[in-house]
Amino acid sequence: MRPPLIDTAAENDSDRVLRTITLGFAADPITRWVWPDPETYLEAMPKFAAAFGGRGFEHKSVYIADGCKAAAMWLPPEIEPDGDAIAATIESSVAPDRMEEIGALFGKMDELHPDKPCWYLPLIAADPAYTGKGLGAALMKHALKRCDDEGQIAYLESSNPRNISLYERHGFEVISEIQVGDSPVMTPMARQPRK
Repeated sequence: MRPPLIDTAAENDSDRVLRTITLGFAADPITRWVWPDPETYLEAMPKFAAAFGGRGFEHKSVYIADGCKAAAMWLPPEIEPDGDAIAATIESSVAPDRMEEIGALFGKMDELHPDKPCWYLPLIAADPAYTGKGLGAALMKHALKRCDDEGQIAYLESSNPRNISLYERHGFEVISEIQVGDSPVMTPMARQPRK
């Protein structure tokens, strides 16, 4: 079996990447806690993903595996998600009585984000039809080589406990847990660069 082919996504790949991310997060505990209604999820998630990780396109740090069967949206050091677009997406798609709890979750994410520059992985996912084929591992290996070459910390928040072992195999360590109200647990993880 050949290893997955990893490419850097171009800006004109953004629709394909966002569809893959949306498919991959369709059963994710945190995203479905935010948007439990399927129609609302399908409407909001591509906008959210574009706001959360889309700045990676201009920095050539969005990667796709085997023609976009899986995708990883990385942000380089000093590049932040589009907070205004994230807020607008949440405000337009979440009931007002849930805003405080969801805002508190994002607030805790901000608090735990490293103070020093790091590579940040907002989103990584495979189309569910292609999970278990090593695509996520290949995407991680590809991006982490760049982190190591640059001597940079890598950081992510695991929104699904099933993915923690994948991240640990690639050198990430759990640094905390985030849980607000009735939310599922989100697990921030960091990885020191390897020589």
